[in-house]
Amino acid sequence: MTKILLIILDGVPYRNWRRLFGNLEGWVEQGEARVRRMRSVLPSTSASCYASIHTGLPPQVHRIWDNADIRRLEFPDVFSELTKAGRRTGAVTHSYWSEFFNRAPFDVVRDIEYDEPEGPITHGRFHTMHGYGHANQMTPSDYDLFGTLTRLCEVKGIDYGILHSCTLDSMGHRFFHDCAEMDHACAHLDAILAPWIHRWRQNGYEVIVTADHGQDARGHHGGTGEDQRDFAFYYFGTSSLPPEDQILDQLALAPSILTRMGVPVPATMKAAPFLIR
Repeated sequence: MTKILLIILDGVPYRNWRRLFGNLEGWVEQGEARVRRMRSVLPSTSASCYASIHTGLPPQVHRIWDNADIRRLEFPDVFSELTKAGRRTGAVTHSYWSEFFNRAPFDVVRDIEYDEPEGPITHGRFHTMHGYGHANQMTPSDYDLFGTLTRLCEVKGIDYGILHSCTLDSMGHRFFHDCAEMDHACAHLDAILAPWIHRWRQNGYEVIVTADHGQDARGHHGGTGEDQRDFAFYYFGTSSLPPEDQILDQLALAPSILTRMGVPVPATMKAAPFLIR
């Protein structure tokens, strides 16, 4: 039975993935991972992309236009379909994911951590970034997030897990991506992520490392620019992938995960999957 972990590092443009993530690129060079370019939906805004990643629907259908209108979505998604198929799911993410796919509004005491066998998110561990601003990112340590996801894998036995970190997106808004601060931040995150990928692979998981959107030279995303929309998609697994010159559609990620895990794809997810069973 295929198990998958989806690691989303928020707001990293394609060129910075390819030039600064030496461990990920090393695995590609050694043939243990493969990388493709993926393009986000429009608007290339964080919450809009989160909703699309798991529903396979564009913002014009799921109606999450920006980061201000957060509500429980009414469409089938990766969590709901896996739970219906008897799989255990886990999320270590920003609280928006809990609101979109479990319940809203987010109650910080009730929802910061939960274990609910009926799902759709079986095991949820969330953070809010309450008070976030230019001078204070309010992001948790990525090392702690990786440890939390690993605990869900090894103690709760999840079949599918998603981890979402806003660190690089937040730093990009503050420093922009073409600077020494971002060079170091990307390289550091690559370094702390590497041993966790090794551990997850040893535990039998296929691993996807990617982003929700990119970010341009002025620290912006939401629009149509290539730096705003395009990011890397690293895959550690045995499925075939489309040719290297084909840009992957973000809307195909949800049906690809379900297909790879042997779970029926709902009719609402219309993009053709690029991962096979």
